[in-house]
Amino acid sequence: MPDHPIASAALPLSRDAMSEVARRALAVARERGASDAEVEVSAAVGQSITVRRGEVETVEYNRDKGLGITVYVGQRRGNASTSDLSPEAVARTVEAACAIARHTAEDEAAGLPDADRLYRGEPPDLELFHPWGLAVDEAIEIARRTEAAALAVDKRITNSEGATVSTYDTDFILANTRGFLAGFPNSKASIGCGVVAEDANGMQRDYWFSSERDPMRLEAPESVGRTAGERTVRRLGGRRIPTGEAPVLFEAGIAGSLLGHFVSAASGSSLYRRSSFLLDRLDTPVFAAGVEILEDPFLPGAMASGYFDAEGVATQRRRVVEAGVLKGWFLSSYSARKLGLATTGNAGGNHNLLVKPGEHDLAGLAALMGRGLLVTEMMGQGVNPVTGDYSRGAAGFWVEGGEIRFPVEEVTIAGNLLDMFRGIVAVGRDVLVRGSKQTGSILIERMTIAGD
Repeated sequence: MPDHPIASAALPLSRDAMSEVARRALAVARERGASDAEVEVSAAVGQSITVRRGEVETVEYNRDKGLGITVYVGQRRGNASTSDLSPEAVARTVEAACAIARHTAEDEAAGLPDADRLYRGEPPDLELFHPWGLAVDEAIEIARRTEAAALAVDKRITNSEGATVSTYDTDFILANTRGFLAGFPNSKASIGCGVVAEDANGMQRDYWFSSERDPMRLEAPESVGRTAGERTVRRLGGRRIPTGEAPVLFEAGIAGSLLGHFVSAASGSSLYRRSSFLLDRLDTPVFAAGVEILEDPFLPGAMASGYFDAEGVATQRRRVVEAGVLKGWFLSSYSARKLGLATTGNAGGNHNLLVKPGEHDLAGLAALMGRGLLVTEMMGQGVNPVTGDYSRGAAGFWVEGGEIRFPVEEVTIAGNLLDMFRGIVAVGRDVLVRGSKQTGSILIERMTIAGD
């Protein structure tokens, strides 16, 4: 596979060099008696600059390379890794993995993916690699502009948690003893800021950030800062509300967490351990009838795009939820074998999950809700993956007559994820593209709100 011209210039290892290290590791594994092996060689470079109150607080720079190898001796598996890619160090690492494999128990599900599942063919350009090439001075200036915009929003903003500008570029080669060898470079850039506001009732904080593969698609620094400031100020005067039941509207920025709970429950490791509230629910209604969820690994420039998964299996575009009905799991080769099924190309997690947007923006959803809680921040991890019971701290705004009336803090929202999924009234068109899950705000018919 030819070098990517920019990747080779910026990263610690070229594509050819990584491929050579991978081939060498696989050859050593064979020599040491492994029946099969898989290796990943990676290289990365990045920097992160934080400015607080106009002064540089941290400058972090990383330039890394490494190798991780999994060997199989029959049905026994061993893993080892190293950041030293010299021939001697690679050989020692492979030997360590083989020694571990010989001393582990046999596992009939262990092994490389079936050869016919591996990606073959020419790699598509998914537009994932966009090096920013940002000098430290330029990053500092962007961070200062971001923070200054946040502090200028309101005189009640009295302190800053800082503004951070980060860049990260990486490349890798994944190879195995079944003839697979491929990889692709990718980038990530982000701008974020958090500030603190204060009035007679106390202090509040909030933040905002923008993250993209391509830095040219980032929100402007002034926009990120202004949003962080506005979100912080509007939380001043937060109060608790009486305990009761009401509709709950999850703002787009946190609605993705609901998808995260869904993916976790629909993943192979939860299923074969029988620790999922979605057990035996394939091809049954799990969401409200209007909910559609698509998994698309081929979105150009998206955070979770890739034409093969973490073990080289070809990915696929598929509908995971159709008209509320669960149509597919998230399986690696190992978890699929444990379940007597076929891999779905999800070793390493889900690819881009897209929830079909509806007709309303956030204001329209609030009007549709009429009376209830708009949640803009979540705290705690009170989710039982076996039963689906859900209880988390929350903050946001009370909505009455379809309009925001006052900020709310120190409440807990509770329910059961199955009831919540089935109780989705609407999904907004205000899709926030962050990470591997893309959704608008989500309105749920009813939850318990614990306050005063």
